[in-house]
Parts: sequence; structure tokens; C-alpha cells
Amino acid sequence: MRSRRLGATLRRYREAARLDQAQAGEYIAGSKAKISRIESGESSARPGDVRLLLELYGVEDAAVRSGLEQLARDSNKRGWWLDQPWSLTPEYADLIAMESDASYIRSWQPVMVPGLLQIPEYTRLLLDSGLVAYSDAEADDILATRQARKRVIDVDGTQLAAIIWEPALTSPMPDVEAHRAQLRHLRDAAGRQNISLQVLPMDEWQAARACQHFVMFSFGPEPAAEAVSLDTLSSSVILEGPEDLARYARAFEALRSAALTPTQTLSFLDHALKNIATG
Repeated sequence: MRSRRLGATLRRYREAARLDQAQAGEYIAGSKAKISRIESGESSARPGDVRLLLELYGVEDAAVRSGLEQLARDSNKRGWWLDQPWSLTPEYADLIAMESDASYIRSWQPVMVPGLLQIPEYTRLLLDSGLVAYSDAEADDILATRQARKRVIDVDGTQLAAIIWEPALTSPMPDVEAHRAQLRHLRDAAGRQNISLQVLPMDEWQAARACQHFVMFSFGPEPAAEAVSLDTLSSSVILEGPEDLARYARAFEALRSAALTPTQTLSFLDHALKNIATG
């Protein structure tokens, strides 16, 4: 995933500079084939090659240059998620890798609480009610990985903006205590500086159905969208094309405009908790 991100970015800069792969290969004393492998993510680029290519492409922003060189250093770095006791699908591993590298994460969730904001009891309810039957040991492994993923917001300070449709929070759950605990956790999380939480009201029907659940990632100092992850029943799809990214960025801003403000969301969560307590 890191190699693909780096390669796609280098390709965009090369094309913007109106240079072909042969010219880029010659500049780093390589070949057209080497540039092709780097841009496709098939091969990891060395930091020195990245530095030369960015020089050739006229990229002068120091933060961009430093970030891409660091990405080249990290391309073959082994992530903690690869040492889990259960086998992660390549798509799930890619998702965790993007979370680990992201500076900004934006999530729209019409059905459930976003994974990075779930408490273990809530995740267990989801696993128990899913289409796949897990053993206790398998469920424990999945829960451990889910909790480890939360390090990016709990320890690393990654910025998270999450929008959740109201029914995902107010619909009855099999375990009332887990329901209350999950809402309390969201209320506490919403008070943190690196987390923005907004609830989309029930009556914002049109906005809620504009698009399915997605997670959008930014990896640099600016919150520009660089990848979008979509879930299917059996896998995940990652979009990186400029048109797709622009489309989902617009969708997120439309959802954000239709949603309650973060302050209103805190009041909403307090009210929802009282309703559960007295219901």
C-alpha cells in the first residue's frame, strides 16, 4: 500500500511536468521499466531516487519532499498488524496501513459506529449478529486488532472527523448496557481536540442516502483527500483516482453541512443517553 501510494504520487508529479518514464529513468540512472515498477507500486523506490525525481519534476515544497522520502523509507517497514495471531486479508491490512500513516481520517457511517470509535462490547455485538460465525478465540483476536487500531487516535493524535446517521445511534441494541456505554464513549471522544463528531439527523433523508459508508484518508500536512476505502460484504475497495477523490470529498462536505454541529452533537448524545436510561 505504501509503495502504491508513493508510486501514484510520483506518477502524478511526472505527468504534471510533462515528462515520460524514459526521461525519468534516465535522470536517476535507471530505466523506463524501473520507473514503471515504482509508479505501479511493484517496486519500492529508494529515498535517493525519490529525491532526484522530485527535483526533476520541479517539486519544491519541503514538506512534500520530506514526506515522500519518508514514505520511501517506510515502504518495506513491517506493520504491527502483520504479527496478529489471525490472518488478515490483504484489504484489511491495507486499511490498517492507511490508518497508521494518515494525518487526517474522515468517516461517514449510516449504519454503525465507526470502527475507531467502537468499544469492545459494541464490536462483540456486531460480531455476534453478523453473517459469519466466529469462535470465541477468533472473536477475541478480532477485538484485539480493533482495539490496537485505535492507537492512531488515542496515542498518535491523528485527526478524526466522523459523521454518523442518527439511527445508527438510537436504534435498539441487544444489550442496553453496551448501548449506553457506547454512547458515553462517543460523548467523551467528542470532547477531545483531535476528534470531530457530528450526528446527521434522522430527517436528513436525502443526505443520508447520497452515498454509502466510506472512509477518506489524507497523509500530508493538508487535509486533501488521497485515498478512499469502501466496504463490501466480502472485501474492501480502495479508490485513489483524482475524480473519485474529489467526488467523495464533496460528498463529505455536503454531509458535514447537513449534520448537527459538534456542540449540538454533544447535546444529542446526552439526550439519547437519558432516553435509553428511562426507556
